[in-house]
Amino acid sequence: MPGARNRAGKRKITTFSLSFLDIMACGFGAVTLLFLLLKHDASAVDNANPNLSAEINLLHEDIRIGQENLVALRNSLAAVDTALVDAQGLSTRVLEDIDQTQREISAQKDPENEIALLRKQVEELERETSELRDEGRGDDLRRFIGQGDRQYLTGLKLGGNRIMILLDASASMLSDSIVNVIRRRNMSDSVKRQSEKWLRGLKTAEWLVAQLPPESRFQIYTFNTTAKPALKGTENQWLDVADDHQIEQMMARLSNTTPEGGTSLINAFTAINAFERGPDNLFIITDGLPTQGATKPKDATVSGRDRANLFDNAVVTLPRQLPVNVILLPMEGDPAAAARFWQLALRSKGAFLSPSRDWP
Repeated sequence: MPGARNRAGKRKITTFSLSFLDIMACGFGAVTLLFLLLKHDASAVDNANPNLSAEINLLHEDIRIGQENLVALRNSLAAVDTALVDAQGLSTRVLEDIDQTQREISAQKDPENEIALLRKQVEELERETSELRDEGRGDDLRRFIGQGDRQYLTGLKLGGNRIMILLDASASMLSDSIVNVIRRRNMSDSVKRQSEKWLRGLKTAEWLVAQLPPESRFQIYTFNTTAKPALKGTENQWLDVADDHQIEQMMARLSNTTPEGGTSLINAFTAINAFERGPDNLFIITDGLPTQGATKPKDATVSGRDRANLFDNAVVTLPRQLPVNVILLPMEGDPAAAARFWQLALRSKGAFLSPSRDWP
């Protein structure tokens, strides 16, 4: 027995026992089974279904298009926001206009409010007119400077809506003396037009036009034995003071007018009566009493009494309540002219002026 225990005590223990080998075999079988069940071929991706690849590409393209459309939509949204802001601003202005219109309609429906509004406008216009008057004659449409830049306070009433200027263009406007009138009457037309007295008459007419109110209308007629407008084609018409081009044409025509013939004051006044709407202010630039009536006299000479009668007959034809302003350039041998014209200006509530030789 001791020998058996000795053999048993000498028995060797091995690591690879039956149980260990069984476990290893089972594990290897499990691995083999898994290897057989799963795909492990590296070429499987390359051999994928081509339809699936195409579908994936289409999906990628759809994603790209969707992103582009998203950007476009965002831009459109920004434009819509801007348009909305503009529309809101326009809506505000429209609402304000509607409110203003409603207030105006309400004012029209209420006569008292309308009258108050008109009064306010009239007061504003009167205030502006007063300011312009305070500024002096700075708003004259034409500037006229006489010799030495002299300014005269003549007392002439330069206002009115329709202002008539009668300029004597008879032969007596050639000079202040009878002898020089006779001498110049036989000279050429160019020399006659350069006569000092006639040039004074032209400057006086131009000065008057330069002083007229801008809102008024006027006309210039020259008269000797007959009367006609200074600007051809404007018979019985009132011209605008504001039309500077037309005034320049008129002054040019006047400068080409030659003084000649006798003086018929009644024909000049008859021309005034031919206007549909007569003047409300009259200026006469002359040098003496008339030398004939409506027709040429039979006698070659006219006495001072005859000239006074011709003047009185002409004055009767003037419209009533017409202010007559006379600018007399005295002629020798006609002492009654100043008194007659002064009386006419006084009775008609006009003005009489006999200026110095350097005026205007």
